[in-house]
Order: sequence, then structure tokens, then C-alpha cells
Amino acid sequence: MMRLIFIAMMVFVQTAFADVLPQPDHIVIVIEENKSFNQIVGNPAAPYINSLLQHGVLFTNSRGITHPSQPNYLALFSGSTHNITNDACLLELSGDNLASNLFTKNFSFVSYSETLPETAYLGCIAGSYARKHNPLSNWLALAKFNQPFVEFPQDFAKLPTVALVVPNLLNDMHDGSIAQGDTWLAQNIGRYAQWALTHNSLLIVTWDEDNGTVDNQIATIFFGAVVNPGKSSQQINHYTVLRTVSDIYGLPLPGLSASEKSISGIWKSSTK
Repeated sequence: MMRLIFIAMMVFVQTAFADVLPQPDHIVIVIEENKSFNQIVGNPAAPYINSLLQHGVLFTNSRGITHPSQPNYLALFSGSTHNITNDACLLELSGDNLASNLFTKNFSFVSYSETLPETAYLGCIAGSYARKHNPLSNWLALAKFNQPFVEFPQDFAKLPTVALVVPNLLNDMHDGSIAQGDTWLAQNIGRYAQWALTHNSLLIVTWDEDNGTVDNQIATIFFGAVVNPGKSSQQINHYTVLRTVSDIYGLPLPGLSASEKSISGIWKSSTK
């Protein structure tokens, strides 16, 4: 009997403590465009992205929510597609989202969009910038946190708690090539990624959707000091990522993220 009690206690302890979430000082989420898992993983045209797999976690069962692009961005940012089924330029949305929930807990958030002409810009298109890929822009009360990528701090200790990075249409693999997107990521995020390995920080690289299939399988990579490198076959989607980031900082759970479970089994026991 005592042996059975001891085993039960050990199972309880392992279950209770195996998946304690870290709390990174910074999370940077980069969203790429319209490429399937198999188009990215193992592709020699994406050497930098594939190099991240050596020290990061590759999710082999990660899915977009829907097609086309815009509702996927909204899902990741707010836990809902808001019944949007197209890429039409929006005027205003309301309700909880990752940024507003971070602010309620005295954390910070900034969305950095490449080629955004100026902070708080609300136009639909500006050169290779597209508002459909910038979900924060649809919450007008958050306008000052809608910033050009040139404002991304080069002193990474000054990053907000969570940063959303959106390359422009030429560099996110939407209009440009996979190789072009990979090079942009290496040149613009590579230094931060290396810093994240030795600091309490997390880089998330994901895609909004695949190349239009029903499976909608995408590559998602977690990279930094807080993860154990390897592969994870757990099924995740944009709502799962939002749930995980929300749970990391003890935030309310927006929309359908509340029906997901946080990502487990990848975290280091100590992040300091």
C-alpha cells in the first residue's frame, strides 16, 4: 500500500511540475506568409530558418486556422477571426486582444511592420506594406503601438514584453521568394535570435497559412533560452500559441484561445 501511495505521489508531482511555463523577459513573434511546412523544413533555399532548428523546437503538427491571410493574423492576435473571411481592409475592431491584455497586467506590446510609413498609419497599402497583415492596426485605441520596423530596438533589453514583427510583402515570402524571406530574417532578426539563446527570451517564427491546402500545415519554431531543442508532434494552431503566451504572463484568455491548452513538454526548468 505504501508503495502504491508513493508511486501516486510521484505521478502527481511529475504532472504538476513537468510543464511549468517560463516567463521570458521578451517574446518576439515573426509572421511569415503562405508557405507549407514541407516548403520550408529541409529546403536549402531557407538555410537560416533551418539552422534555427538546431537550437529550437520545430512543431511538426502546426496548423493555420483558415484561408486567406487576414483572419489568421486576427486569430493569433485576438483569439477570433471576427467572422472575417477575406483580406479586405478593415476600419475598426473591438474586444480583447494580446496587446490590451498585456497592458492590463503592466506588461508591454508593440507591433513592428516593415515599410509602415509612420507610427499609427491606418492606410491599407503603402508600397510593400499591407494592413491586412497587421492585426493591431484594426484596434484604433492601440494606434501608438503600431510602429514601423525601423523602431525595433537594437538594444534588445529595451524590447517590449511581446513584440509582433511583420515583414513586408517582398520579405515575408508573399510576393518575394523563400530565399529572400530567409535572408531578411537572418539579417534583421538573427542578432536578436543569438541574444535570445543567452538571455531569458523567446523567438517564435510562424506562418499565417500554408499554400492554400485543406491541411493548412505550417512550420512553427520556438527558439531561445527557455526551450529544450528538438521536435514536438503536439497539434497546435494560432489559438494555441496565443493561449501559451497569455498563460506565460497570466493574462485573460481572448476568444477561442480559452479552449486550447498551453504548449507543453518543450520548456527548460530554469530560464535564468
